[in-house]
Amino acid sequence: MTQQYDKLSPDAFKPVKVNNKEAEQIAKPSLNFWQDAWLRLRKNKAAVVSIFVLFLLVIMAFVGTHLTSHGVDEQELSRANLPPKISWLAPIGIADGHAKVGGKDVDLYAQKNVKENYWFGTDGLGRDMFTRVWKGTQISLLIAVVAALIDVVIGVAYGGISAYYGGRVDDIMQRIVEILYGIPNLVIVILMIMVMEPGITAIIIAIALTGWIGMSRIVRGQVLKFKNQEFILAARTLGASNIRIIFKHLLPNILAIIVINTMFTVPTAIFFEAFLSFIGLGLQAPNASLGTLINDGYKNIQFQPYILAAPAVVLSILMIAFNLLGDGLRDAFDPKMKD
Repeated sequence: MTQQYDKLSPDAFKPVKVNNKEAEQIAKPSLNFWQDAWLRLRKNKAAVVSIFVLFLLVIMAFVGTHLTSHGVDEQELSRANLPPKISWLAPIGIADGHAKVGGKDVDLYAQKNVKENYWFGTDGLGRDMFTRVWKGTQISLLIAVVAALIDVVIGVAYGGISAYYGGRVDDIMQRIVEILYGIPNLVIVILMIMVMEPGITAIIIAIALTGWIGMSRIVRGQVLKFKNQEFILAARTLGASNIRIIFKHLLPNILAIIVINTMFTVPTAIFFEAFLSFIGLGLQAPNASLGTLINDGYKNIQFQPYILAAPAVVLSILMIAFNLLGDGLRDAFDPKMKD
């Protein structure tokens, strides 16, 4: 082995010539914050599927009410309590318009001489459940969007200002938060109903009064954590204004926690509206929301379970999809999750 090394010529040990430009070239493309977050979000299959599911539900919420010729409140007692019927599924025994009547399997569409198909069936007043479910989804999404905007606009601004300026400003603002935090949402809704009529407006006002408190406290904690760190002190030393420090340095670092809490706010608001409507404090008949439809289905669950099934499934899918998307966005926006 030693003899073999002795035979190597000095030419074998010449340094490799490297182009300086090629040596300094970055192999991986340079990405900004949003491009990098999007690439990481695409790797999360559950989040990507949730995006498509939510997109489909939003489209159906606004288009589904126009896919049939029946209005949301259109009643026809001769077609009451019809089970779901879909022509292309009927041959395999699914959604075939049959129901148990007196222990016998009966084709109610033939019995009532109904030629039209009702994909989700009809309720006790002959109203098309397909149209009413998507109308109820519209209202639930509206309340969810309003709750998210309130969280982002009021909660983030209030918590950020309180923590960034600190001192007496923080003390006064936090005492106000503690007073509001001690008032339950349900009490506020009941007070709103005593003053106003039950409906969307009362629910939105109740959310606007106290719904942003959780977000403000989380944002305050994050700003207190970052505002005295070295990169903030360096920016302040270099003469950066408060606006630049907040939007250039603080917000990108707390964006992950803002996004994940906003995503959790959306299903919470949807469930809050459904709960209030279910107990009779939310929307009132004949208005349709997922909560009122679930309440109607709950009353007839033994005889017409399909009235409960459709809105309950839509509500569950909305809440699961928003939660999965929130988890995906949290991982995508978190700098610690970089590859």
